[in-house]
Amino acid sequence: MDFDGILFFPLTPFDERGDLNEAAFERHVASGLDHGAGGVFAACGTGEIHALSAEEHARVVERAVAVTAGRVPVVAGAGGSVRTAVEQAAAARDLGADGVLLLPPYLVGAPQRGLVDYVRTVTSAVDIPVVVYQRGTMVFTPDSAAEIARIPSVVGIKDGVGDLGRMHQIVLAVRERRGDDFVFFNGLPTAELTFRAYRGVGVPLYSSAAFAFVPEVATAFYEAAHAGDPLADTLVRVFYDPLVRLRDRVPGYAVSLVKAGARLRGADVGGVRPPFVDPTEDELAELRAIVDAGLAAVGKS
Repeated sequence: MDFDGILFFPLTPFDERGDLNEAAFERHVASGLDHGAGGVFAACGTGEIHALSAEEHARVVERAVAVTAGRVPVVAGAGGSVRTAVEQAAAARDLGADGVLLLPPYLVGAPQRGLVDYVRTVTSAVDIPVVVYQRGTMVFTPDSAAEIARIPSVVGIKDGVGDLGRMHQIVLAVRERRGDDFVFFNGLPTAELTFRAYRGVGVPLYSSAAFAFVPEVATAFYEAAHAGDPLADTLVRVFYDPLVRLRDRVPGYAVSLVKAGARLRGADVGGVRPPFVDPTEDELAELRAIVDAGLAAVGKS
């Protein structure tokens, strides 16, 4: 899979009854494509995969594939129990997704051999390219990362841990065993803050949660950061750093604030499902001020 541009992790909209809102999802994905997304990662973390039924997961992936229509790769989330991960990966393959983002097994710790077996079990059961998401209960040593990179259908690793020393070792180990035919993503929340650091250890790609609600700001940062334009530093100061400070107050706000921001911008995405909670009115006012500052900085106020 080739990715060129910001990796877009769309939200999963819910209606006033809390049900999946497919029409709103289609509009959301189309808007991201219009703003130049380099890939669509549907039903993943920002898309609340943890809160979706199997049927809802399939409908989200199906609509993402239909709306994208081959313009950029579509990658679907899969994870949890090993059998759930296999079922979700198979559904993604059958619905036409280009790949799977394999999330960790939830609430269980495991040795390195078990984590490698988790990846191997899913990849041996379903023939589809897989990006492995390192975070939470699934953190690899450099040797284990190199081992999963030997699996032909594993095409990348997304890092959500933030240990740059470990990540540099992983990049070196994988490149030695696999060569350049492998992709690495910075998957930290608000990855723009760590873009330069990750690029320095060989991880140039990143996912942008901000792209889901302020694509104008996210795109301006992407272009400025790659061009060495000081606008990137301005956006870190007036938008990204304040956003992270607000995000870090409450667990789950990495998703809740993104969804709230999309609502503030007029998107019909609804609220989050439990156990996440929506921001308070005071926090929404802070978020609106942060959004306004970001848009003003890029001349879109």
